[in-house]
Order: sequence, then C-alpha cells, then structure tokens
Amino acid sequence: MLFDYNFRNYNFRLVLYVLALNCIGLLVINSASGQDSGMVGKQAMGIALGLVLALVISLIPYQKILTYNWGIYAGCIVILIAVLIFGKNVNGATRWIEIGGIQFQPSEFVKHGMILFAAWFLAKNQETLNTVKTLLITAGVFAVPAVLILEEPNLSTTLVILFVLACMVFTAGLSYKWIFGALAVCLPVGGLLIYLARFTDVLNKIPFLQGYQITRVLAWLNPDEYASTGYQQANSIMAIGSGMLRGKGLNNNTLASVKNGNFLSEEQTDFIFAVIGEELGFIGCVAVIALFAVLVFECLWMAHRARDLSGKLICCGVSALLAFQTFANIAVATGIFPNTGLPLPFISYGVSSLVSMYIGLGVLLNVGLQRNKH
Repeated sequence: MLFDYNFRNYNFRLVLYVLALNCIGLLVINSASGQDSGMVGKQAMGIALGLVLALVISLIPYQKILTYNWGIYAGCIVILIAVLIFGKNVNGATRWIEIGGIQFQPSEFVKHGMILFAAWFLAKNQETLNTVKTLLITAGVFAVPAVLILEEPNLSTTLVILFVLACMVFTAGLSYKWIFGALAVCLPVGGLLIYLARFTDVLNKIPFLQGYQITRVLAWLNPDEYASTGYQQANSIMAIGSGMLRGKGLNNNTLASVKNGNFLSEEQTDFIFAVIGEELGFIGCVAVIALFAVLVFECLWMAHRARDLSGKLICCGVSALLAFQTFANIAVATGIFPNTGLPLPFISYGVSSLVSMYIGLGVLLNVGLQRNKH
C-alpha cells in the first residue's frame, strides 16, 4: 500500500504550520518557565516523538486503523476506568496515570481514539442515522467515555469531546429537524440557567458540576462579587493589553510582568496566550491565531477532498477539536469563557496533549494522501 501513494498529495503545509506553532510554543514556554531548560527540553522531546509518530502513522492506511474500531473504543474505556482506579490525584482531580515510569493523561489520547471510532461508527450507520433507534445507540455509545472523563472530574475535556462528536454527527448527515429540535430545548434552558445563576444558587443543584467549577462559572458571571476566584483571568486580560502592538519582548523580567508576583498559576499551559500577548503583543497574537486558522482550513479542505465518508469524518473531527480547543483557551485568557483549564494545541506545555495531537495529525495526513482527484 505504501508504494500506491502519490506523495505529491502529502500535505507538507500542514506539518509546517504545526512546526511553526511548536517553535512559538518553545520560545514562550522558555520565557514563562523562567528559562527552565528541563521543561523546555521535555517539550522539545515531545515534539520530536510526536513528529516521528505522525510521519509513521501517516503512511498507515486509515482504513486499516479503522478495522480495529471496537478495539479502539474498548481501549479508551479501559484506560479511563484505570485512571479512576489507579490514577494519581492532584488538587482533587484524578486525571493522570503512570505506566512503566511514564506519566500521561489518558483523556488526551481518548479524544483522538473517539474521533477514529466515531468515524467508523457513523459511516457504518449513515443510512439509519436519523432514526430514533440509531440516535439512541449513538448517544449511549458516546456517553460512556464522556461520563468516565466527567468523573475524574474533567468537565472541560468532556465538553471538548462532546462538541467534536456532535460536529461529526452533523457531518455524517444528521437531519436539521433533530438539530433545530435540540436547539429549541437547549438554548432556552441554558439561557435560563445563566440568568438564574446571576441571582440564585441554581448551579449548586446541577449534579455534574463540582464546587470549584460552579465557583468559576459564578466568577465569570459576577466578576465583582468573585474577584478572588476570577483574579487570574483579570490578570491575563491586563497582561495581554500591556503588550500593546509589539509586546515587551521574550524573557522580559519587568516587575509588572505576568510571570512575576504569582499573577498566574499556569502561565506555561492554560494561560500561555497571556504570555504571548504580553511578550509578542497584538502582532504575535494575530500571528498565532492566523496559524491556527489556516491549520483548521487545511483540515476542512482535506475533508472536502477525502475519498470516503470515514476519511471526511476524521478530518472534520480533528478540525473541530483544534478549532474548539484553540478558541476555548484563548477565550479563557481573554475573559470570554469561564476558566476551563484547556491547553493551547501545539503551544502549551504538556507532552500528553502534544503527542496525542501529533497522532491525530498523522491519521489526518494519511487521509490527505488518499484524497480524491476532484
């Protein structure tokens, strides 16, 4: 199969965009960590490992990978259960597991495992997708990993996975009557909850929300009343604004820098965009957003050129993951979203997120290699 590929179809642009984001990430992580060579070296090793995995996986026909559909799904469920049983608890959340001396976050890999499984499952059930029976089965199958991740607890990753799967279901041909029906129920209910949350403790009555998650939402809705909780987002906004057009420069150590004085607790991961805004300014922020925009566009264009529905669904799933997680991270840093704790893809520090994104990139590149000629 390897020699059947037309390597003129290999999307080297996609790889270059990702490497450009990695380079920006290394520079900003180096600055945010106080030039911690250990942290930067670990991230660089993650980039090297991820790139090799992506290149190898890009040569494996995605159709062959999808033949292990239920095995991929079972693997996702088993590793998520293992996290709940054997995982490492940090600050009240059990999200990490250690195997053979290597610690990683399984939910990051489950994102891509579920994209692959959903691509096969939805393509297989496309003809009956709009029947009540198939939709109920689909909801039940997709709900299991979502509930397990929610139990860690990890609401932000749960929302990411549900959003990605919803986009894939839409791409598979979900009828607009189901879409409009769901919106007719969800939008008023969501709006009512947000309205009531501003005046009552209604959020405390939602069973799947933890106490700290409720506080974060309330701090977003009522920043003046919850200033002690929302101070990180306030500091992040000030840091981005202080960078103005060209920024203060990398590795600056001014007294007012967001890196000094404990203004942010996770500036190398969740709030890395604040460091980008402060040190690279508006120009740097726009450059990063532009790179993500062309990356998502390339994914969608590859979906358009995919040879079959499962390939199209893989591309749409990865593009939805990139778009939503990027938007959510930047939205948190700029105060548009409540604090969620999602990394900025290919930039934030974190080997689990980095390597898992490269695995998704590898499958995506194989879809592009097998594209239609239209």
